[in-house]
Amino acid sequence: MADENNNVSLPEFPATGKIGDFYIRPGLFRLKGANIVPGGVSFTICSNKATRCELCLFHRREQIPFAVLPFPEYCRIGDTFSMIVFHLDIEEIEYAYRLDGPYDPDKGLLFDPSRFILDPYARAVTGQSVWGQKQPETAAYHGRIVQDDFDWGSFHDRHLAFSDMVIYELHVRNFTMSPSSGVTNRGTFAGLLEKLPYLLELGVNTVELMPVFEFDEVAEERTYDGHALLNCWGYNTVCYFAPNTSYTAATEFNREGTELKHLIRTLNSYGIDVILDVVFNHTAEGNEQGPFFSFKGLDNNIYYMLTPDGKYYNFSGVGNTLNCNHPVVREFILDCLRYWVVEYRIDGFRFDLASILGRDENGAPLSRPPLLESLAYDPILSHVKLIAEAWDAGGLYQVGSFPSWNRWAEWNGKYRDDLRRFLKGDAGFAAPAVNRICGSPDLYPPSMRQNASVNFITCHDGFSLYDLYAYNEKHNEANGWNNTDGANDNNSWNCGEEGDSLDPEVNALRRRMQLNAFTVLLCSRGAVMFPAGDEFGNTQFGNNNPYCQDNEISWLDWTLLEKNQSLFHFVRKLIRFRSAHPVLRGRTAPAQCGWPDISCHHGAAWNEAADDNARQIGLLFCGRQEDPDVRDDFIFLAVNAHWEPHRQDLPFLPSGYQWRLFIHTANEDAFGPEASFDGNSMTVGPRSCAILIGVKTGF
Repeated sequence: MADENNNVSLPEFPATGKIGDFYIRPGLFRLKGANIVPGGVSFTICSNKATRCELCLFHRREQIPFAVLPFPEYCRIGDTFSMIVFHLDIEEIEYAYRLDGPYDPDKGLLFDPSRFILDPYARAVTGQSVWGQKQPETAAYHGRIVQDDFDWGSFHDRHLAFSDMVIYELHVRNFTMSPSSGVTNRGTFAGLLEKLPYLLELGVNTVELMPVFEFDEVAEERTYDGHALLNCWGYNTVCYFAPNTSYTAATEFNREGTELKHLIRTLNSYGIDVILDVVFNHTAEGNEQGPFFSFKGLDNNIYYMLTPDGKYYNFSGVGNTLNCNHPVVREFILDCLRYWVVEYRIDGFRFDLASILGRDENGAPLSRPPLLESLAYDPILSHVKLIAEAWDAGGLYQVGSFPSWNRWAEWNGKYRDDLRRFLKGDAGFAAPAVNRICGSPDLYPPSMRQNASVNFITCHDGFSLYDLYAYNEKHNEANGWNNTDGANDNNSWNCGEEGDSLDPEVNALRRRMQLNAFTVLLCSRGAVMFPAGDEFGNTQFGNNNPYCQDNEISWLDWTLLEKNQSLFHFVRKLIRFRSAHPVLRGRTAPAQCGWPDISCHHGAAWNEAADDNARQIGLLFCGRQEDPDVRDDFIFLAVNAHWEPHRQDLPFLPSGYQWRLFIHTANEDAFGPEASFDGNSMTVGPRSCAILIGVKTGF
């Protein structure tokens, strides 16, 4: 209907009943959560076994409801309770539910009508907005009604190709929390956006955010050696539809998510995609001794994997395991991911401990997990990246075998392990290193799986790249677990001295090892990922599991950017080099000379032999350059992981081309001139890499 000024107005739904002072009517049964409608709010929640449900309304920051509205029978269809409540001041209220039903712990039924239950579809959660502030024991989580009026304008998803991705993994708070970051809004989405010029200078095109769903950093707060330890990383989700409000610089009552959306829209407008690290393997409710605030009181025996006597299976290693392939849970996860793609324009998801998503209700691996298949074929998710951490804490390791439908990519843990061992000089890893650099065709046959390998040497979980070459052993003493936490199989090497060193030779070797790692990583086929700070030598002081360190151990020290400018410029130049040469990222049109797209030249031209004692490899990437000259593109990668120098002969290029040395990490200036290169062979220095480019004569 239009008024005299031709403005369209929506009529209010008429009330059909009244509870106390509140007018109501049946709600939008197919639209879960709290959704604003003309004149009111539709509240919808589902429970398979609940016999009764109450909507509890609270004044802002209050813990005692000012109104309790039982859902009438005519506001229930099947297992779904849905009711519109009219004339609510959404800026002044919060909400939760109370559900009654059978209580039989041995069968996993835990209904308790005295407990307030957080809506799992809540778009915002109260009580979490101040980082590190612990709520009273009697406090309960409430949902808040979100008015989404963010204008995406003419937003367009450019669908960045998988193999083009250079992924920069970061923790929102740790990225800018140090005073050395120089930002105004430290530790927030806004603070991250202040670093946009830096991201553009570095040249990454994808940012992967560690968990940004609402989580409780103080749930397991401890004090050790006088320091407060929090659950900082965020792998303990409280609510899957709500952004973490402690990551915002501004107060966003009823418009939660605005700052994050602004960040995403701005990054996208500058050519940077955003991927979220999501945790659907477990929740913050823990085991039998854990908190009780959402799924436990809603349908405990559906949402969690339970033993026959009602206890929690723990394939996640942190107390409980979501029952991901139950139809109800599967629909919940699909709804959640669709929401983040539609409302936040997210470009992809990295799934923590994703092998759990392929287990049945008893924990057994499924050959065709319904959830993974549904995500692979969902029309809303059809263009987003789906990246699996293809293992879990229950011992299921699926790198190379994760159910994919040619849609799922994987964190390639074998790339990490094989390259770490090869680069530090372990025998027997030359041949595996070649496979990993070439896109791991042994794990992902190109005829069956394309765009599958996310290559990385370091990530948030484990040593930073600097620490990888500064410590032989983990040093997690500050975590308070007697150094028993964190991985022991780090494949690290301290270059001769544990920890920081004053020896210039040790430090020069460590720098060269970092250059080597970046050289190999950025010359590998597949997507590339590295954690924030590796590009300027960030250290965690040997702590390979700083999940609880909200301090200088985890915060990026931006003074290192100035100290290690040469490392930063090296990485920046390599990223641009990778972008300029598609042949490094994947197969291109074939070269006119007829050479294969990848060939081996280990020490000598056309030598494919790499025995168990080999510590030297030579790889030639060959294809068609995408330019008006239709040039062939020749990139030669020589890696010498041995502690002695080795000669590298190069294949003779076709007529009209010559080799030009681009990088030799043995030199102090890796991009400087090289006296030992004679045009068709060179001496590759001890523990160093070289890149050579085939260029047109006179070019």
